[in-house]
Amino acid sequence: MRALLVVNPAATDTSARTRDVLIHALASDLKLETVTTEYRGHARDVARHAAAGGEVDLVVALGGDGTVNEVVNGLLHDGPAPGELPRLAVVPGGSTNVFARALGLPNDAVEATGALLDALHDGSERTVGLGLASGTPDTDDEGAPSRWFTFCAGLGFDAGVVGRVEQKRERGKKSTHPLYVRQLLRQWLGEGDRRHGAITLRRPAEDPVEGLVLSLVCNTSPWSYLGSRPLYATPGASFDTALDVLGLARLSTPALLRYGTQLLTSSPERGPHGKHALSLHDLTDFTLESQAPTPFQMDGDHLGLRTSVTFTGVRRALRVIV
Repeated sequence: MRALLVVNPAATDTSARTRDVLIHALASDLKLETVTTEYRGHARDVARHAAAGGEVDLVVALGGDGTVNEVVNGLLHDGPAPGELPRLAVVPGGSTNVFARALGLPNDAVEATGALLDALHDGSERTVGLGLASGTPDTDDEGAPSRWFTFCAGLGFDAGVVGRVEQKRERGKKSTHPLYVRQLLRQWLGEGDRRHGAITLRRPAEDPVEGLVLSLVCNTSPWSYLGSRPLYATPGASFDTALDVLGLARLSTPALLRYGTQLLTSSPERGPHGKHALSLHDLTDFTLESQAPTPFQMDGDHLGLRTSVTFTGVRRALRVIV
């Protein structure tokens, strides 16, 4: 099998020694070409070329969720064609690795490589649904008006937290869960109005939902992890359905404590809920609008500010080795 391995050398939890071991293990079973990314967007460009060339059967992403997102966007540059495009495989190397863990893969890179090789021997794969977001950037986003995401997007509070974390990482801080918690608190303290949000959700043939402070769009569940603990923002979300939404219309101190506790104690059966919580399941088309430019993130990657983002849930978009 002809395979392309896309390696992010800056992945948080993968050392050079570990990468060498993994490359050797994969090369023993695959006709392997390896590309090490050198700039933001490089993984996307390499995967796009592999999809267009028609000579690669499998693209393996070794890195975190950002690397996986770039590879997926490269593979799907011309749209979904599950029977024609190379299959995707993931070896987790980031700090959280939500997509890989949601697929049921081990969170350890070496163990995940073993699971990948076993899946290839057994011919085990699944076709997953993905999310597509389109919107005119209020700041530069590499000129790309549309982008695929694998597990989550957000407009509002959570995207502001992601932006703060990225700023810290650019200054040399390591991506850790305590770092996220600190930036979450700082983002909350900086919120001007925690009781009246500026985000509106619009769906075809439905009344708009106004006044959201936070809006999470999920393609699978769990939404994220705190260490080994899964966090279920939208328990019903699945790779086999369209998109789920969690919206919060209030982030006052009592609301933050209530919803934060619910998230920490969430389960596959129950996520955050209450008077100011909105939960919607299996949405194919909808739009989030904001009265002012608002932070926007996809798969944990801060993409600047938006006033409007249109979402589409696309079932059976890509084949994945599991």
